[in-house]
Amino acid sequence: MSAPSILQVNDLRAGYVAGVHILAGISLAAAEHAVTLIIGPNGAGKSTLLRTIFGLLKPAAGNVLLRGKDVSGASPSALKAAGVSYVTQDINSFPFLSVEENLKMGAWIFRHDRARLTRQLERVYALFPALSDKRRAAAGSLSGGQGRMLSVARELMTSPSLLLIDEPTAGLAPDLVAQVYAVLATARSATGAAILLVEQNVEEALPLADHVYLLNLGAVKAEGPGQDFDSTRVKALVQECLLG
Repeated sequence: MSAPSILQVNDLRAGYVAGVHILAGISLAAAEHAVTLIIGPNGAGKSTLLRTIFGLLKPAAGNVLLRGKDVSGASPSALKAAGVSYVTQDINSFPFLSVEENLKMGAWIFRHDRARLTRQLERVYALFPALSDKRRAAAGSLSGGQGRMLSVARELMTSPSLLLIDEPTAGLAPDLVAQVYAVLATARSATGAAILLVEQNVEEALPLADHVYLLNLGAVKAEGPGQDFDSTRVKALVQECLLG
């Protein structure tokens, strides 16, 4: 990568059971203001990688650097304060709270700064007018695409410099996929945040990617500029992974 890295992962090993590593020594980087796409077959370790970066899993070995500072094993709240936000695979809004109350939950780390909270709400509503129109509606009443929009918007409340996004189109109907990628494109252009994106929907994700890593069995199998990866090459690489 020619652009400076905001995130550097070095020989990272982690898993859910002591001694069993889902991540088997992954090294990768995410550049400032760029979209870094992580793809690979099911079970490759993609979601585990994001959870480890965000401190939900403690690494057994290796390290995670944020702008050169070692943040390996730091708590999610500390990482959030440092400018990292994590959009999970599920639509994890609070369904009985309003859209605006959900957005305020995203700004929990500065909840007592009313002026900043108001500024951030106005900024997010300007980015996503559909949420502004539904600010008083219960989050549970939103459509699937709007729910994903709310998930992203809530993480933008802290003006992150790095967004970790885990399979934003998982479980959505095909006609909603384009809506979700429009949301991601808006988030990228409006904030300049770097995005580390895990996605199975390769066809939609590749046009957004500046750099691509393909994982298999907890390790990097292939990587390079996004322009070097098209759907034909990706399908061939994934097939190689599946056939061993």
